[in-house]
Amino acid sequence: MDTTQSVVERSAIKKVAIRLVPFVALMFFINYLDRTAISFAGPNGMNKDLALSAAQFGFASGVFFIGYILLEVPSNLALHKFGARRWLARIMVSWGIVSLVFTWVGNVDQLYVLRFILGVAEAGFFPGAILFLSLWVPAKHRSKILALFYLAQPLTTVIGAPLAGALIQQHGVFFGLEGWRFMFFGVAIPAIVIGVISWFYLVDSPAKAKWLTSEEKTWLTGALAKEKEATAASNKHVSVRTVFGNGRVWMLSLIYFGFIYGLYALGFFLPTIIKGFESQFGTKFDVFQQGLITAIPYLPAAVALYFWSRDATKRGVKTWHIALPALTGAVSIPLALFAGSPAATIAVITITAMSIFAALPNFWTVPTQFLTGAAAAAGIALINTVGNLAGFSAGYITGWLKDWTGSYTAPLFVVGGFMLLSSILMVVLSRRGKASDGIPAEALDPAGAGHHAEP
Repeated sequence: MDTTQSVVERSAIKKVAIRLVPFVALMFFINYLDRTAISFAGPNGMNKDLALSAAQFGFASGVFFIGYILLEVPSNLALHKFGARRWLARIMVSWGIVSLVFTWVGNVDQLYVLRFILGVAEAGFFPGAILFLSLWVPAKHRSKILALFYLAQPLTTVIGAPLAGALIQQHGVFFGLEGWRFMFFGVAIPAIVIGVISWFYLVDSPAKAKWLTSEEKTWLTGALAKEKEATAASNKHVSVRTVFGNGRVWMLSLIYFGFIYGLYALGFFLPTIIKGFESQFGTKFDVFQQGLITAIPYLPAAVALYFWSRDATKRGVKTWHIALPALTGAVSIPLALFAGSPAATIAVITITAMSIFAALPNFWTVPTQFLTGAAAAAGIALINTVGNLAGFSAGYITGWLKDWTGSYTAPLFVVGGFMLLSSILMVVLSRRGKASDGIPAEALDPAGAGHHAEP
């Protein structure tokens, strides 16, 4: 690569990182806050007002993912057909309107219906955002870009948990609404506003970006086209139809399932666990303090995500960049059961959160190494769909086991078990370097993929 090309490459990637990633990350921030707002509402008035048991709360948390799963793949294929700008904006405004209706939910049946519809409205957003960003940068820069994007998820809780607590404390201040109802109102409005803005702000491809110079457009479109041609030539049979019968895609789906199970088990029930510190340890925190404590594990998780992904960018994504965090999370989460104080419990949960978030952005570099075009849209959506079955499972199984056993011991061991499975499957995946399904070895073995220096 000559010096001029190197300068143009750095400039183009930097502009994408500055212009697109923060905005898409903001969309993801609002997305994650809206879908997990129920975790803050539950222990702070909603469960009592709607007379919810732990199992009912878990089902309401998880039924979101049934609606999400049903339309995940069709939604992502629609994004590929109509363009990310239009489709992501449509998704965001739709879920913002549904989120707003939660303000007036009156009983458990209405809650179930609204959570299901919210899942339908949000379907396709996350894999669509992953696909959108993947279409803007070549593979060797993808780990860095996706890591910056993924920072929004832990930071959602770092900022969102105290924000939710502050909104909940406004009990009766606005229109006489209970605090948890006003919280739903407060997190829904930004989705509608940012959704409208995204229609005008996002650009579907580098060729249409007015903020890139002609040299930067030429380099980006050329690099992406060359990469697409090379991948398509070596994977002619990997089409939308064959994606659904591809063993590699299904194994990645199971790996993702374990990570998402851990993510949402913590996301939905950590505020409830923290509220339980009063009966368990005799400590009492107000709603805002509970929000601050909920945020504690996620700030170190954001730091771990950034530096772990930075290392992966420098070395190339190795098997251990994904398998080791999964193993660490599998071991750490059951240890929270043996912590003797609130501080010790949060410290152990922090290790689990760091593990999950360190692995996720690196995981998402693997599918796009062997899938392109509509097959990439379908494959990423399928992996996310199967993985998000864990979103339903984590909420419902955790709540059901809590009701059945009277404690969180069994639920946390289940979390550890699924994360251990993810670690094992990742190692198995990396050792199948010469499978017979036609996918190139560098995609089968992440340890050999994308070895490059950070720009």
